[in-house]
Amino acid sequence: MKKQCMVLLVQNNAGVLARVSSLFMQRGFNIDSLTVSSTDNPHVSRITVMTTGDKRSFSQIMKQTAKLEEAKMIFSVEPAFSLLRELLLVKFSTQGQDTQTLRDVVASFGAHVIDESQGCFVAELTECPERIDEFLEAVKPYHMIEMCRSGATALERGHVTYDLN
Repeated sequence: MKKQCMVLLVQNNAGVLARVSSLFMQRGFNIDSLTVSSTDNPHVSRITVMTTGDKRSFSQIMKQTAKLEEAKMIFSVEPAFSLLRELLLVKFSTQGQDTQTLRDVVASFGAHVIDESQGCFVAELTECPERIDEFLEAVKPYHMIEMCRSGATALERGHVTYDLN
């Protein structure tokens, strides 16, 4: 069982996201993260899905998803040939803890403090999912008030074009 990522380029129609997520549910697949974004074509949306499973099951869900009427293209994201990123926002309390050490940990991961107010600060980190997991493990000893983690988004490296007609 491993985390795998797929990208769907779909017609930008009402209800398409519901049909994609419903297909995953019907097939018994859990969605670890889901990101939907616009593309340079206003008629096409990009859906990035992270799921956990074996190779055969992942292949099966890709084939099933490709059968959806709105699906224009679907492909697996291979980490060696792609850029995969998530955004993490974390709010920490600055009361009663060593904030300088916490700031050092934040900085060591390339995160930035983007807000400071009333006894807390918010750090922002954009990184691959594994690096965000490492960051969250490193800051466990500190008082985290809340966090928000986006779903993954991915682009293939190099010059890749899609004929969506």
